[in-house]
Amino acid sequence: MTVSKPSFYPWLVVGMLCIVGCLNYLDRMMITTMRSSILAEIPMTDGQFGLLTSVFLWVYGLLSPLAGYLADRFNRSRVIVGSLFVWSIVTWCTAQATTFEELLLTRALMGISEACYIPAALALIVDYHRGATRSLATGVHMGGIMIGQSLGFVGGWLAESRSWNYAFGVFGLVGIGYAILLALALRDPVAESGPVGVKPESKISFKAAVADLFSRKAYVTALTLWGLGGIVSWLVVGWLPTYYKEHFNLSQTVAGLYATGYFHTASLVGVLTGGFLADRWSRTNPRGRILVPFIGLVIAAPGIFIASSTSVLSIAIVCFMLYAFTRTFLDANMMPILCLIADERYRATGYGILNLVACLIGGVGLYAGGILRDANIDLSRIFQFAAVTMLISAALLYTIKPKPENIPESPEIQNKPVLK
Repeated sequence: MTVSKPSFYPWLVVGMLCIVGCLNYLDRMMITTMRSSILAEIPMTDGQFGLLTSVFLWVYGLLSPLAGYLADRFNRSRVIVGSLFVWSIVTWCTAQATTFEELLLTRALMGISEACYIPAALALIVDYHRGATRSLATGVHMGGIMIGQSLGFVGGWLAESRSWNYAFGVFGLVGIGYAILLALALRDPVAESGPVGVKPESKISFKAAVADLFSRKAYVTALTLWGLGGIVSWLVVGWLPTYYKEHFNLSQTVAGLYATGYFHTASLVGVLTGGFLADRWSRTNPRGRILVPFIGLVIAAPGIFIASSTSVLSIAIVCFMLYAFTRTFLDANMMPILCLIADERYRATGYGILNLVACLIGGVGLYAGGILRDANIDLSRIFQFAAVTMLISAALLYTIKPKPENIPESPEIQNKPVLK
């Protein structure tokens, strides 16, 4: 039996997933804010502590393509609920760890379970938002993720005021409870003939999905520019606090405020703005979702260059915020762009592969930054190189041409999905 979908349900889906996205990044990031509390109870070297984050990133990235395939092959909402439920259990189990080996195991398990979320969530959002709200809906969800990143300090605060175990235990239980609620409320959209974009009799093959994606020049181009963008993003996020501290003789606390509080606030506003502008422009120009992030990258590149070349703190802050604001135009539009160039049966798989490349290359970028610093190359030069890399990404983005059959329908003629 099917029931008509309330008109606000597509936005309710975005709202529900915003909370999941926030928990996704909060659970993975808060360990970095409670280093002292963990080391006081579980002795380990700095290298071992760094490995806790690295193993998560490696496992998460390597499994992202397979996780995306699961969201294409099976019910997206069930994949999302299952991912949240499992990683929340793993988060709770992290609180029970008493040795480095146990902690490392829970981080690897978290990488496996969290990998299933982002591709499925973005694919579900664009399934519901098939017309003029697609980029904004994606941007709102990305905003939830950024809030989760910004709330990472809560873990450190709870670890300091209570214990590091307490923080993981609390958020693990919160996630388990929310997964139960989500299981009751979240549904995939269905058209009269079945799930949107998928014929009931069609079989999704991982091999066929990968072959189809890489046979498309536009997808390979998108994968390349996303990877180059990942290098820049990880370089800036990973080394910006150090840059502020060393170049402007700031305290660790003040440098951290400028590098995170100001930066992520600008990113949050940017991802919403980029989504809104792309939706508006796409109504009159089929390349609107491509041109908005292209312009964003073209503005972000000189922002980084100027910020890394000035000796005036206020100019550096403003320019890095300009970068954070305009760079995220691409984050809001990457899945909508994927919808323009890829077979809709393979959207989640395609985004999973993008995640893989971003994680692997981003990790290389972070490591390369450290190697260059060891070679006495100043962070200013490294950031200036990042600005040039961003211009290359912008040029690649501009060359992407959407296929006419993949341009979303107008809201007036799009299918009206119903709920099972």
